[in-house]
Order: sequence, then structure tokens, then C-alpha cells
Amino acid sequence: MSEKKRVAIIGSGPSGMAQLRAFESAERQGVDIPELVCFEKQSDWGGQWNYSWRTGLDEYGEPVHSSMYRNLWSNGPKEGLEFADYSFDEHFGRPISSYPPREVLWDYIAGRLKHSDVRKYVRFTTVVRLVTFDESTQLFTVTSEHLPSGETTTETFDHVVVASGHFSFPFTPEVPGIETFTGFITHAHDFRGAESLADKDVLVVGSSYSAEDIGSQAYKMGARSVTASYRTAPMGYAWPDGFEERHSVERFEGNTAFFRDGTSKHIDALIFCTGYVHKYPFLPKDLAVSGPNTLYPEHLYRGVVWDGNPALFYVGAQDQWFTFNMFDTQAWYVRDLILGRSQMPDAEERAASMAQWQSRYAATPTNSADQIRYQADYVRDLMDATDYPEFDIDEVSDTFIRWSKDKRENILGYRDICYRSVMTGTIAAPHHTPWLEELDDSLERYLSPGNPSREPAGTQA
Repeated sequence: MSEKKRVAIIGSGPSGMAQLRAFESAERQGVDIPELVCFEKQSDWGGQWNYSWRTGLDEYGEPVHSSMYRNLWSNGPKEGLEFADYSFDEHFGRPISSYPPREVLWDYIAGRLKHSDVRKYVRFTTVVRLVTFDESTQLFTVTSEHLPSGETTTETFDHVVVASGHFSFPFTPEVPGIETFTGFITHAHDFRGAESLADKDVLVVGSSYSAEDIGSQAYKMGARSVTASYRTAPMGYAWPDGFEERHSVERFEGNTAFFRDGTSKHIDALIFCTGYVHKYPFLPKDLAVSGPNTLYPEHLYRGVVWDGNPALFYVGAQDQWFTFNMFDTQAWYVRDLILGRSQMPDAEERAASMAQWQSRYAATPTNSADQIRYQADYVRDLMDATDYPEFDIDEVSDTFIRWSKDKRENILGYRDICYRSVMTGTIAAPHHTPWLEELDDSLERYLSPGNPSREPAGTQA
């Protein structure tokens, strides 16, 4: 490049870290990379995996980004999210279980970048306030604030990569009579632990991953009962005694919840597990992704290029089966477009590609296997367009499909099953304590010897 471009990366969670890693990979090959500035409003990287005890507003009066809670364990096998260029075996020096707790996963994510110097590009505790685009100069103007000092900076960039995630702005529906409820109320975004739910009658509103996992956590931590309220269809797992599903909570009268099926129940704690909305407060409407959380958001060519302005990119903006390795393939492709290694198609070609993917998505059955294979083909398409290390995407898909079957068979025991790494061929080691009995989620406890003679609940080779 005759004149060095400037690239702004907004967020240093797994998506922003993937973008930094992609540029670092090119630089190691001798490529002259652009000037990078990564804006991160938290004091460390990791995004959602950077746990904070705070809820609502942080110490600077900013909305808390992370929805992570203390006792979260991965709800999908790590073999489905493993980096192709940095295995779990390489990081930990030995096999670990297929479902690590949050602190272990954060250690793995951060560990990959400890071998690089990309942290120098990140401006921590710095929030982006506004991004605008000047048609005459073809440059973005980014205004940011360093939170501890309050100092505001305005500067220009050739490209902006939005990697701030889309699971931080909760959607909370209105329920008639909820103002009369005197118990504990929160949204999954502000949930920080289930210990206080012991001996309580708990209601989780929702039927997706948050409801499934927070309900399971409440049961694990000794809730007297757990009720999951679904709107369209129940999760349908073989829940144990004390855990049930009921159709749509319709109203509250004090601490009594009334359901569409005509039943009612006393409730002590109410947790909305009702999802999140796309919200990018720093972007004008004509640059911001909106709409439902889907596998192929509208107006994003190849899921990453904002069609209305192809100098703007998103990483990690879609609903996800694949996660870390998908963010990598997206980041590698975005990098190559910025470097000129890949050519940006014209508007007509982009429109045809988006229409093709959208049409296929609309025709894809809602069962998990078909949705997984759809996203696998999307990841494959990006991987084939770059030099990201190849891995067996079909085997990862099979792992996810087996995982969904394992959950159906044993919703409270599936985390004890071991899978084979697609990257190394290593079979995961069983955790020394069954998940339902493990009450210490720390990295130290997880990596301790424990009881190495325990047999795994099952092995998926």
C-alpha cells in the first residue's frame, strides 16, 4: 500500500480479537498491514467472556456489556469452537473436558493472543460515541471517549469493523400485572449467579439457550422448583422432578403467575430469558444492522460487508452455531478485502449473492441439523476464499448435531460427554466431577487433578 490505511475495530471480544489475529497473521507473512486502532470500553479484552460482577451501569456510568454469569459453563462442545491455528491441547498442554467453565474458555481465548503483540493496538476503557461517513472524502469519522479521563478524540479511518457483538442489549417484554410482583426480577443479561435461588420457586421466561441454562443452574443450585414459560414451543427436554414447562405466562397477580394453559403458580424469582436486540448506539441508522437475530442478517454481503457502504464491516453479527472459528474466517475475509487480496464485487453481484443465501436460508428447515449445515457451508465459503487454516467443517457439523442429540437424551448430564478434537484428534478428558455435582467453577479447581479415575459419561469419537 502506497499510503497506509487506517482501520478502526470496535470491540475486542472474540470477534475483535479475531480481526486483530487476522492482520497479525498477514504481517507475519511480510505484508504491510494498515494502522489499526481497536476501541474497547472494558478494561480487558474478551467481550462477553470478560466477566463482571456489575450489572446495569459500570463504574463510568456506561451500560455493562457482558452478560456472563459466575457459574456458566460452555453449553456447546469446545471441539466445535476450537481455533484452527491454536488448539486447546497447545494452550493447556494436555486434554481437558469438552465443556469448560467460563474462566477456562476466557483463558484459552486470551492465551492465543499472548503469543503476539496485538494488544498494543487496543485502547482500553475507551468507548466509541459516534461513527459517521463523509461521502466527499470517503472516510469515516470516529469519535471516542477515554472513560477514566473523559478525554474525547475525533479521528478519521478508511474502514470500520464493527465487532461489538449483539448480545448486550436485552429485550424484555411487558407482562400485565408485573408491577404487582414483589419477588426478584431480572433479565438474563443482568443474571450473575444462581446461588441465591436456593429454596425459591423460579420462573424463567423463554425457551432458548438462556432459559435452558439458567433454569438448569437454578435447579443445580437448589431451587425448590423451576418453571420455564414458552411462547411458541417448549424446549421439550426430559426435565427432572421439580422442573417443568408451561405455556406463556399471561399475567401476574402479586407473586402468582397465570399461564395460557389455565394454570397458575407461586413465584419467588422471575428471570427474563427473552433474548437481545441488534443495537449499535454509535452508528447512524443507515449503517446499522437491525432486525431479528438470524443466521444471515439482511444487508450484509457474505455476512460481513455492509452493502450500503462496502468500507464498513461486521464480524460476529449473526446467530451462531459456529462461534470462534467462524469469527476467524470472517475476520480473515474482511482483512483480505481491506488489503486488496480479495476484490470487492460490484453492487449487482453482491445483491445476487445475498439473495441466494437468503433464499436458501428461508428454505432451510428449522431443525438443528439443517441449520447447522447451512452455517457450516457459510463458514466453508469464507474459508475457501482466504488462507485461514483448513479444518474439517463437516466433522464440526457432525459434532454439533451429536451434541443436540446428547442434550435431548440427558439435558443435565450432556456436559459429561467427551468429544474428539477436529484439529488434533485428541479425545477430551472427562472432568473429575460430574457437572451437576461441581459447584466450584474456577480455573484452579477445573485444572486440579481431582479424581482422574472417573469414567466419562460417554465418548463421541
